[in-house]
Amino acid sequence: MSGELTAGETARRPKLGKYRTILGRYVLPQRKLMISLTVLLFASIGLQLVNPQIIRYFIDNAQGTGSLRPLYVAAFLFIGFSIIQQIVSVCAAYFSENLGWKTTNKLRADLAEHCLSLDMSFHKRQTSGSLIERVDGDVNSLANFFSSFIIHMAGNAMLMLGILVLLFRENLWVGVVMTAFVIGAIFLIQWIRKFAVPVWTKWRALNAEFYGFIGEHLEGTEDTRANGAAGYVMGRYYELARRMLPVRVRAFFGFFLMWGTTIFVFAFGNAAAFIVCALLWKRGELSIGGIYLVFYYTELLAKPIEQIRTQLEDLQKADASLVRVQDLLATESAIQDGPGAPLPKGPLSLNIRDLSFAYDPEDAPTLRQLNVRLEPGQTLGLLGRTGSGKTTLARLLLRFYDPQKGAIELGGLDIRQCKLHELRSSVAMVTQNIEILEGTVRDNLTLFDERIPDDRIIAVLEEVGLRDWYRGMPEGLDSRLASGGGSLSAGEAQLLAFARVFLTDPGLVILDEASSRLDPLTESRIEAAITKLLDQRTCIIIAHRLSTVQRADQILILEDGRILEEGPPQALAEDADSRFSRMLAVGLEEVLA
Repeated sequence: MSGELTAGETARRPKLGKYRTILGRYVLPQRKLMISLTVLLFASIGLQLVNPQIIRYFIDNAQGTGSLRPLYVAAFLFIGFSIIQQIVSVCAAYFSENLGWKTTNKLRADLAEHCLSLDMSFHKRQTSGSLIERVDGDVNSLANFFSSFIIHMAGNAMLMLGILVLLFRENLWVGVVMTAFVIGAIFLIQWIRKFAVPVWTKWRALNAEFYGFIGEHLEGTEDTRANGAAGYVMGRYYELARRMLPVRVRAFFGFFLMWGTTIFVFAFGNAAAFIVCALLWKRGELSIGGIYLVFYYTELLAKPIEQIRTQLEDLQKADASLVRVQDLLATESAIQDGPGAPLPKGPLSLNIRDLSFAYDPEDAPTLRQLNVRLEPGQTLGLLGRTGSGKTTLARLLLRFYDPQKGAIELGGLDIRQCKLHELRSSVAMVTQNIEILEGTVRDNLTLFDERIPDDRIIAVLEEVGLRDWYRGMPEGLDSRLASGGGSLSAGEAQLLAFARVFLTDPGLVILDEASSRLDPLTESRIEAAITKLLDQRTCIIIAHRLSTVQRADQILILEDGRILEEGPPQALAEDADSRFSRMLAVGLEEVLA
């Protein structure tokens, strides 16, 4: 499912310019946090470099027979600096995490908004699980990169430089040996790292596929169990797990190789320091305090090298995630926003001219050469067998897709000239599958539009016949509804969908088999709501029942994407040879079967 979006990722790595772009967009705006973190980092580096000097002073003076006062001063200074260093480290960790959360949350929000803006053809190619893995999993992999990579890399580099300067100040040969050790260690770690990067890239791609599979089948768990497909699902699960295991093992081996290398490098560094110090002490060029200082700084060098290793690991994980995130952000919607021509208020006229459309340009068209005209305030009854193109036409009216040929005009304007959000606020669709969100009644009706007042919402609920239902809600509009509408009957969920439409006050309403799953009693309540809804509005009713198209001013019957029949219902009923006349005679469902 996610193959198109991930193609070629394993062969690509982000260039430096891409890092600059994403850092400039998400990290640099957090200037106050970055400045605070930088100041704390410099303070921490200074404290780490000063403390060993105090101990060296303590050791050298402790060998003498002088006053104990300098020793007390050195001890108190060491304790004081150590406490300050711990406080600085805690504050730096807090600011670092804060920076990471702020930047990744902004990136997550941008990715989610971008996914919502992409056209339906994109979402048909992707599973919800794979998109969740991109929006959340890949961004989590970037958290350490955002929060600490640049500043901590610079800080560790400065700490190493400061240590080497002090070691040169102590003794030339000590400085030379430790400088060679640092250069060799970094070169070796960087050389090993390049073997692990492609494995982490492949691991992130397999992760997305795995979570896409899990998300898809968790959504359809009821159908899976009802049709006895649990065995197939588990078989597919184990197949994916078998593909993931060797990649994960190779990724862990890369991690182990880098970890083992650092252990070896640190041991080699301590051995080199020991040999140099022994030779210099024998020649009288180093005191006991000086030897301690060299060993302390050698151990301290391990910390920035280890952190650089860890940060390079984070970077190799971020390499794969960054490519995938940027690929997603670079994906452009096939449906582009129009320049912003305003649609007129009130009921909208509809004019479809020579319209042809196919979901895949290489396949046969789903709709062919359609020409339809509907005056403002009129109702069109749209009939046809399953697969004839009825729902496809509804999707085109909302610009979920654009036709390959022809045009759709609303209120005399080509809908491609309108802003998408303005078009979709002027055209509303109610289907038989109602999406109830986990949230309050208010949120489900307004879809989080805070501009709609409560008295307007309550008036609409009464208008669609939900007055008694609303009065029975324990907390009124603040009552919470379960995800999927588990606490609602089918009729209540359908009436809530109509209430949503009333609140948007559209000029064109599309009812896509909105009452086909309801019992006759509930359908009569829906019919009353539809009567109110269609007052002073243009409407298209897609139906399988004759009762739902009786109010239509025009009837249009589709067959294989073409107009088979159209005209006023009375004229078609009086024509004994018409398809509509046969529907009236033997029943709509039978003719459309």
